Amino acid sequence: MINFYRYKYLICTALMACVLPVNAKAQSVEKNEPTADYKPAFPGQTRIQAVKTKTQLQAVIINEKLENPWGLCIMPDGGFLISEKKGNIVILDKAGRERKTITDLPKVNAAGQGGFLDVTLSPNFAKDRLVYYAYSEPQSNGSTLAIGKGKLSADELQLQNQTVIYRITPAYTNTLQYGSRIVFDKSGNLFVSTGERSGSDTRVLAQALNSSLGKILHITPGGTPVPNGPFAKVKGARPEIYTYGHRNPDGLAIDPNTGELWEAEFGPKGGDEINLIKPGNNYGWPVITYGIEYSGEKVGEGIQQKQGMTQPVYYWNPVISPGSIAFYNSNVIPEWKGNLFVAALSGSHIDRLVIRNNKVVGEERFLEGKQERFRDLAQGNDGALYAITDGGKLYRISKK
Repeated sequence: MINFYRYKYLICTALMACVLPVNAKAQSVEKNEPTADYKPAFPGQTRIQAVKTKTQLQAVIINEKLENPWGLCIMPDGGFLISEKKGNIVILDKAGRERKTITDLPKVNAAGQGGFLDVTLSPNFAKDRLVYYAYSEPQSNGSTLAIGKGKLSADELQLQNQTVIYRITPAYTNTLQYGSRIVFDKSGNLFVSTGERSGSDTRVLAQALNSSLGKILHITPGGTPVPNGPFAKVKGARPEIYTYGHRNPDGLAIDPNTGELWEAEFGPKGGDEINLIKPGNNYGWPVITYGIEYSGEKVGEGIQQKQGMTQPVYYWNPVISPGSIAFYNSNVIPEWKGNLFVAALSGSHIDRLVIRNNKVVGEERFLEGKQERFRDLAQGNDGALYAITDGGKLYRISKK
């Protein structure tokens, strides 16, 4: 019997598929006490066992003159197109040099968590040169998240024919929790994540199907609902809604191997989440959460599970503040292939999650101690991982 269990342990360890007990703190990358003393719904939902990359790595700052960068995307030639919160787009070559700046962009409300936010390239960028972006648009009754597009000029100094394709409603008077990540599906349609704007009167709209706050939306490149969405035939519902019950989803990525959509969102005080997104699902906010109010009070009834509401695949408590997520899909660092990387803001690190069968089975942290708020990240054409920070730096993490 002893030999059997030892053999089973060795096999599981080799596959990184054994889930350690939640209280095995020495085995987790997280050493701090949880903010809220809630029990996970299943083993491995939080504080999973630590793993360590065997490949020798190096981290280099290749640019440190950005101004509050928010969105990062890789251009076909390996260069970088980066949005800056105050309302600019900058373009760098693949070495992080030769900066060009596009300033003739929509007026933004850059207060709080607003500004010129996510930016991404059309799947057909090599031909159409279209850039899609999200920004907090000032309005007479507050501000809202607007999704726009424009054509990058040949000299890379202008974004031509700018147009707004979608506006999140209702507008709101504060400047918090816009969400705003944009990713394209395999058909060339857009998934857009939206926050619930943090107000006590707006957070409940995350559960309302007649509002686009606290949702993941599915729209065409022209901004119309993708046909036959999960709520297309629900009376009073917005047909562009793909999922609902989100707080502030700033991370959105499609697994290149499975085609499935994944999301990361901020919890309140505790309870940051990684979710596997399924059409029509309700992800629970503000009814269920693994976090508490900033005041220390419970959120709502203080429950973490409810029938009809989807559990996060993984959560952090205390929070790391997931600014974005990206899958690694290169053979340059084989052990990373298929892993999900998370840019952590308050956590001041880059998080690596090893996923097997849609479960997190290992976690690693990079660049701890740098005192950087990592905002966005992307895999480069060279197989390196690139990340921008609120402090204006562009990091390259690569094989040594």
